[in-house]
Amino acid sequence: MLASLLNKFVCAVSFSTALWPGFPPLPFPRSRLPHWHLPWKSTGGIPQQVYDELVRYTQYSSAVYQPLCPNPLGNELVTEFTNLLTGVHGFVARDDGRQEVIVAFRGSQQLPDMLTDSNMLLIPLDSVGPPLNGSGDARVHAGFGVAFGSVSDLVLDIVVEQLRQYPSYSVVLTGHSMGGALAAIGGTLLKANATGAAVRVFTFGQPRTGDANFADLLDKLIGSDNVFRAVHTWDGVPTIIPRSLGYHHHSTEYWHFQEPPSRKNVRQCTGQEDPKCSAAVPSTGINLAHDVYFGQVMTTDATLCL
Repeated sequence: MLASLLNKFVCAVSFSTALWPGFPPLPFPRSRLPHWHLPWKSTGGIPQQVYDELVRYTQYSSAVYQPLCPNPLGNELVTEFTNLLTGVHGFVARDDGRQEVIVAFRGSQQLPDMLTDSNMLLIPLDSVGPPLNGSGDARVHAGFGVAFGSVSDLVLDIVVEQLRQYPSYSVVLTGHSMGGALAAIGGTLLKANATGAAVRVFTFGQPRTGDANFADLLDKLIGSDNVFRAVHTWDGVPTIIPRSLGYHHHSTEYWHFQEPPSRKNVRQCTGQEDPKCSAAVPSTGINLAHDVYFGQVMTTDATLCL
């Protein structure tokens, strides 16, 4: 059974690497399937409420891919934002029923370009947004940092204004792929500059975004209990940027380690780089698992905007 699943995975990866030839090939030949010692059996999964939240913000992260999204998940669209030079796009929405302001960042078809040598440099977090006291030596991916910096003033000003009008509301930042990296950077800067706001971050297929200092800072400011970094089975993007380059994931990973989508098939991982979770799977770059999260196709569902 396991060999059959792995063969299907290899076929999917072969297809994806054909589409993105710049990404690394399979780390093993098809004739030699690896014997990974992974915790396949569920240990009870995660609470249904947490699973439902993951599904909900997966839908926001999918909706933001649409060219027009007048009513994200049926809620109020506050504004959309776009920077044509960096390709950043997203929206700010407001859910009055849940008393939330939601900031969603679109993933990018330019992700392969973001992984070139020049963009892989780590730059100070202070250089990509408003001044940040206590950031220490926190550094982030140059490409992601510049991308967020191109919309940072606009996005943060809009969110702060929403909180001024609705002071009891909380803020959720979310995104898929590169959008997840932008949500992580944005959540850190927002929490640092609007400390009274309750902030949560939900990301899906997020690549490593910064160094260990950035990971520690994000966990400290937002709180690891308020950060939900989801990884779908074999998705290679979360580990495509290696730790050997100085990168380090922040907390808290929720690994959907096997199908079908269910709370019982999701594991809440420990710490920042849990060796018993997706970090144990060799990265194969962008693959089919990257395009679907919790049963939601990430780029094509226009019904989420009606």
